[in-house]
Amino acid sequence: MKTTYKYIKGFLLVLLLFSIHATSQTLQNYLEIAAQNNPKIKAVYSQFEAAMQKSPQVSSLPDPTLTMSAFGRMIETRVGAQEARFSLMQMFPWFGTLAAKQNAANLMAEAMFQKYVDTKNDVFLSIKKTYAELYELNKMIQLEEKNLQILNSYRELALSRFKNGKGAMVDVVRIDIKRNESTTKIQLLKDQNEPLRVDFNSMLNRNANEAVNIADSLMTDEFVIPIVSDSLFVSNSKVLELDKRIASFEAQKTIAKKEGYPMIGVGLDYSIISKRDVPGLEMNGQDAIMPMLSVTLPIFRKKYNAKQKEADFMLQSANYEKQAVKNTLQANYSKANYDLSKAKKLKELYQTQVESTEQAIKLLMAAYSNSGTNFEEILRMNQDLLMLQTSTITANKNQFIAQSTLEYLLSKEDYDENKN
Repeated sequence: MKTTYKYIKGFLLVLLLFSIHATSQTLQNYLEIAAQNNPKIKAVYSQFEAAMQKSPQVSSLPDPTLTMSAFGRMIETRVGAQEARFSLMQMFPWFGTLAAKQNAANLMAEAMFQKYVDTKNDVFLSIKKTYAELYELNKMIQLEEKNLQILNSYRELALSRFKNGKGAMVDVVRIDIKRNESTTKIQLLKDQNEPLRVDFNSMLNRNANEAVNIADSLMTDEFVIPIVSDSLFVSNSKVLELDKRIASFEAQKTIAKKEGYPMIGVGLDYSIISKRDVPGLEMNGQDAIMPMLSVTLPIFRKKYNAKQKEADFMLQSANYEKQAVKNTLQANYSKANYDLSKAKKLKELYQTQVESTEQAIKLLMAAYSNSGTNFEEILRMNQDLLMLQTSTITANKNQFIAQSTLEYLLSKEDYDENKN
């Protein structure tokens, strides 16, 4: 009985820990889920694994050739008739060809790995953007619900003053109009949450209806912006991918050159000889063994010249593409840098204005309680306050997205697959 109780207690503890984990997932947890489950990431990783299998294919010697002759009219020799003949030949590419092919394949596999890293980081950036939009949406819903509570309190105050003959019914009507607007906004914001949640869950490759836990605040910090220079994007996975491709194409130029040299073949020819019915014949019926050497003659040069030109053009294309990528990264960096600076300044401005507006509303409420005037001004200031609070949330979201974009462009790692 005690053993059963012990198992039940352990099961409940595991269930409790699982439920706590399920309800307390952070953005970091979601990134880890995406790294494991996102089909786009997994597809590119499979391509990397496939590229890794290229090296043993190109670095191996050609298969040897075995030739056998045992039927038909065989050759008659002085020491006997040839009954069967076996020839074994192994071709060897020119010195360094296989090493060059292996090097080119390994570099291309490394390029594919950098593509996988970039794909993962790009998916992470998309997840962060959607997460930030969900955060903004949830905060706006909370603000509208709080605003609705404030309007309800205003309505009670205006209705009380009207009943006491100190206020006008039109104040109550004005508040009802604002309350209806607020109720509709709340419903529209909640409806907007649905497609965002589906989009977020799709990037995690999980059930579209699964709940998404959004933190109360976005993690923003004083991001240190590096000085713009030619080495700014040296660690960016797109640039690293192209660097590896360029190195691979350089190796392919070497391969094309070496393939234009002869291949050398080494082999052995073995013939089975039958004995002749000749008494005293020297070496009668002795089998013949003959080493062989063959050399290919690469005299048709067009294909070898074409291979070298192909490698040159591919190298040229990769260099142009690298420059285009760096130009795009520079432009995106400049824009993200501006967005980050703008978001910080606006957030500081809105926070200051929120404090001033809240103070003004308190003064107007005190005046309204005493004299019943300036009620329209109270409603207007309340809407201004709501707009400023909403703008603060949007600025916070924009700061987070700009910061995440800069981290992506500079390949600043914020997720380590080896973390526990």
